[in-house]
Amino acid sequence: MSLSILSRKEKERVIRRLLIQAPPGEFVNAFDDLCLLIRDEKLMHHQGECAGHQHCQKYCVPLSIDGNPVLLSHHNVMGDYRFFDYQSKLSFKFDLLQNQLKDIQSHGIIRNETEYLRNVVLCALKLYVSDHYPKGNCNVLRKTVKNKEFLIACIEDHSYETRDCWNGLWKSKWIFQINPFLTQVTGRIFVQAHFFKAVNLHIEISKDLKESLEIVNQAQLALSFARLVEEQENIFQVAVLEELQELSNEALRKILRRDLPVTRTLIDWQRILSDLNLVMYPKLGYVIYSRSVLCNWII
Repeated sequence: MSLSILSRKEKERVIRRLLIQAPPGEFVNAFDDLCLLIRDEKLMHHQGECAGHQHCQKYCVPLSIDGNPVLLSHHNVMGDYRFFDYQSKLSFKFDLLQNQLKDIQSHGIIRNETEYLRNVVLCALKLYVSDHYPKGNCNVLRKTVKNKEFLIACIEDHSYETRDCWNGLWKSKWIFQINPFLTQVTGRIFVQAHFFKAVNLHIEISKDLKESLEIVNQAQLALSFARLVEEQENIFQVAVLEELQELSNEALRKILRRDLPVTRTLIDWQRILSDLNLVMYPKLGYVIYSRSVLCNWII
């Protein structure tokens, strides 16, 4: 269906849906491509703002405020396209298309025991992230639901290699309630990769987890929580690598007409050629290999 025959509301719905589907790191590219098709600057700007806000929440887009990393998510949304950062105590809007903060305002928070615990957990999580992620970011947020206090830890690392035709994102989210003796940690790990050289391949893998933690004191809780995250994310990473390896082998077997031995080692062709007994028949123009050498090579 041509966009020219759609109503304005239908255009808005189509544009927003296409922009929200943009993979991590490719929102601006998708927006620029759509601008060439729509040719309505006002319409695109409004839809780009709406979709960009949702994109930031979905993929935990990282920012830096006063040198401190901030991860945008739906947990620190304030409404009217605004986000809140607990570390800097600032609320702001973020223009994803321009990659800049707007309308920055001071916003106070209540200093209590939960806020102190949030900082302790954040310090322990930063140590874990710095040891395991090349360019990782993390943040810990507070939330009150029905008079119950929760801490929400978010981790994000990405590698956007658009010039090499691939982008990848790792993110995880961990939530637990502040209880006196025992708390349940609910987690979700998510990995997405997009390859677009010769093929258009999207990979999305996620896992939901539930674990329990005993609470002795704040320092112990922070360290136990960081160890729990490390253990579960390591298990997930190993499982993902094994699954992708199996998927790669399965795809290779389907492409080939028959199974071939795969050694995944470099072949020294010069040595092989020197070991082979080559007998050239000039008149016939073909090479006959010594059968015993060839069989040993294949085996």
